[in-house]
Amino acid sequence: MMVEVFVKNMVCNRCIKVIKNELLEAGVAVTKVELGRVVYKSKNIACDSKKLEKVLDENGFELLEGDDKILIEKVKLSLIRLLENLPLQKSGTLSRYLSKETKIDYSRLSRIFSYTENITVEKYFIKLKIEKVKELIQSKQYNFTQISQLLDYTNVNYLSRQFKAETGMNLSQYKKLNNNFRNSLDQIL
Repeated sequence: MMVEVFVKNMVCNRCIKVIKNELLEAGVAVTKVELGRVVYKSKNIACDSKKLEKVLDENGFELLEGDDKILIEKVKLSLIRLLENLPLQKSGTLSRYLSKETKIDYSRLSRIFSYTENITVEKYFIKLKIEKVKELIQSKQYNFTQISQLLDYTNVNYLSRQFKAETGMNLSQYKKLNNNFRNSLDQIL
């Protein structure tokens, strides 16, 4: 029997690799692992489920149960994936993009997200973008104007104001820090 489960806190390719390798080592017949989702074959669901939960727990992940929690994780992962390929490639508004990605009406999606996470989808996306800005500053490949263009800001001043509002410092101050700090994507909220 094929079993599909949804996993919280899978935010990168390293997460996928860790979960896949650990599950295979535990004897779970994994067929697919992607951000937020694991599919495996099982002859003994109770046994494999315990193995899965143990692997997830030991590695800082958790099994998602309930449609709302799964939806929220899909939203988060859609936004993280959106920021993986720069320049930002979304046609239209964020609400239209998320509705298309999740196949759920945005007003419902937004209401569930805000209620459960105590933050709006838009504010969460801003936090993700600021972490991406930090990453791009640390890479030293782009200047501030290029970073603002890559992340679809209307201008560098808008990015700068948003960065300062989120971090308490301006872009130049952050760039000068020897010990730059970034938040893990699974800890953003």
